Amino acid sequence: MEQLNIQRLQSQPQLRPGQLKQSVPKQSFVEQLNHALAPQPLKVSKHATERLTERNITISEAEWAHVTDKVNEAKAKGIRDSLVLMDQAALIISAKNSTVITAMDRTEAKDQLFTNIDGTIILS
Repeated sequence: MEQLNIQRLQSQPQLRPGQLKQSVPKQSFVEQLNHALAPQPLKVSKHATERLTERNITISEAEWAHVTDKVNEAKAKGIRDSLVLMDQAALIISAKNSTVITAMDRTEAKDQLFTNIDGTIILS
């Protein structure tokens, strides 16, 4: 009869009964799902921050809150990337990542062709 030679792999720690540590979060599935679906605040990318600054576009806290609400609503409906048209600006926002990708003033946006968006939000 052939004898098997079993060796412990060097990269694996040796565990004894009762030593097993769980690295799984102690949240229920429902808690994790609710967190994933919770409205996310908008982040502004470095590129968008530069565009807002160089184009002198100012957006008030109330306007940002309104944009955030609408982007979260769009995200809940399956929108991934959207064009947000405001009175003074046009923003391209990744609803999936809750991130403002770029910004331009409305006069600059007038003659632009917007691609790779699957939703538009018009605010007035």
